[in-house]
Amino acid sequence: MPADTHSRSRWWAPREALWWIGVLFAIGSACFVVGPFPGFVHLVGAVADAAVFFAGSLFFTSAAALQARETPKADRLDWWAGVIQFAGTLFFNLSTGRALSSALSNAQEDRLIWRPDAFGSICFLVASWLAWIAVRGLRRGLDRRIEAINLAGSVFFGMSAVAGYVVPATGDELDLAAANVTTVLGALCFFAGAVMLLVLTARARVASRLVPAETG
Repeated sequence: MPADTHSRSRWWAPREALWWIGVLFAIGSACFVVGPFPGFVHLVGAVADAAVFFAGSLFFTSAAALQARETPKADRLDWWAGVIQFAGTLFFNLSTGRALSSALSNAQEDRLIWRPDAFGSICFLVASWLAWIAVRGLRRGLDRRIEAINLAGSVFFGMSAVAGYVVPATGDELDLAAANVTTVLGALCFFAGAVMLLVLTARARVASRLVPAETG
């Protein structure tokens, strides 16, 4: 098999659910990385920026729904983590939807377009903690690193939710910056976790191809 074909087959696996979970989470995370940048909202406008957040939340929900469906109920911690995470994405759907509606009626670029809401952030924190508990006994491995970085992302989203609630009360631009920065940091963590999941699934495919050769 040519090297380029082998590489493509390693990373391109649309028939596998885990591949789709990684891809959808990566795209959704990228939306939440781009959305908070002040330069981006000034470039495209408040409405388009809010639409990016909303689109990102839909990718999150699609990935979370697939993950919850694919996780066996026998793996109780992972299953509950998936269900709670899916609930969190639904809250983000609602909050990003409201942000888009608000932008359509009041398209101001110098305000906070969106920040993680409290309910969604709590769900993400609980889900990430449960997933971390499920793998924390592993000394090494991508599974452990993926859950650790996702937990960090959930913490950053929680910080953004707190900073975002302070903005309307004080109008402090520092709080606005804190909300945007922590949203970006959280999204970067989720993006890294999604990419690491794709690496994990690629390694599993390579290993499955090597097994017959070793046992034959």
